[in-house]
Amino acid sequence: MKEQFKKFLNEEQDPKAIEKIASKLSDLLMKNEEIGYIAVQKKPAITVLPDSIVMTNKRIIICQPKNLGLSMNFIDYTWDEIEGTFVKENILGSEFSFTTRTNMEVSIDYIPKIQARKIFTYAKEQLDILKSGSALNATVIDEVPVISIEEEVEIIEEMETEEVTNFAEIMPVLQPNFTAENQEFEAISTSPKDKSLNDLSQDELFEKLQNYKKLLDNGLILQGEYDAFKKEILSFM
Repeated sequence: MKEQFKKFLNEEQDPKAIEKIASKLSDLLMKNEEIGYIAVQKKPAITVLPDSIVMTNKRIIICQPKNLGLSMNFIDYTWDEIEGTFVKENILGSEFSFTTRTNMEVSIDYIPKIQARKIFTYAKEQLDILKSGSALNATVIDEVPVISIEEEVEIIEEMETEEVTNFAEIMPVLQPNFTAENQEFEAISTSPKDKSLNDLSQDELFEKLQNYKKLLDNGLILQGEYDAFKKEILSFM
């Protein structure tokens, strides 16, 4: 008998039944699936082939021997299918039952009382773990902020309709350590105060227009402002 199943023989389980189940379950367990408890039916009369209930961390497996033990039927129910579990203690053993979310009721009688209490407790623990995980996932989803499509469109529209009416509002105050491009803009913006466009030669006007184009390409002035400067300079050329 496999060593890992010997721990299930301390509550009057039938060793032969456990051995038969152990030989079958090795090929049925899924990845990361572990057996938590095995309860074996014990009827008043001698039962050669009792039914068994296997509790794992993923499901409940009902084991029903057939054909004089040569074959066995397995019926399993995952924990998310189960609605509730119940134990009814009688004079001769207990009846363990559970209901599914599809209103199906499954029960096995003549389970020794200690074993019935063990599988009932284990089942409650697994259902609590399942409920706790579902509640945690729901809390995480609730905390994630959701922006509707209408709100996103409204934000974009507000950004698109914002206009700059004063070029001075977006221009930084030039400091001595600014880049060469900003210093070049300072020279261009202050030169008209010293010398009017009417006094400039054709070459000077053309050079001034080129400088404004550089400012536009570098993003230091807007297209509308460049067009205004260009129109004014061309009127003197």
